[in-house]
Amino acid sequence: MPQFAVLLYAPTPADWSEAPQEELEAHGAYAGKIEELGASIVAGYALQPSTTAKAVRSDGVTDGAFIDAKEVLGGFTVIEARDIDHAVEIAKLSPGTWRGGIEIRPLFG
Repeated sequence: MPQFAVLLYAPTPADWSEAPQEELEAHGAYAGKIEELGASIVAGYALQPSTTAKAVRSDGVTDGAFIDAKEVLGGFTVIEARDIDHAVEIAKLSPGTWRGGIEIRPLFG
């Protein structure tokens, strides 16, 4: 089955220790919903807050996220789904849309 990166964007600084308990619990339940839809999780990671990031460019290193924005990458999951439409169907159920948004990207395989 094809693999997709499900990129989770959250309000800056995307600090999961400050996320509402209800949202954290919903993320835990989300894995079961993915399997119910006939897909599977390959891997998933929550990132430390964007304030802990370092951005590396050809002209040097700066503190913080690569792009200064109101929403930053807060985590990602790799899923196996039938196709991009199936992956989007799965992403629409994610609690990651409550305070931010989701980007789906096909992986080379």
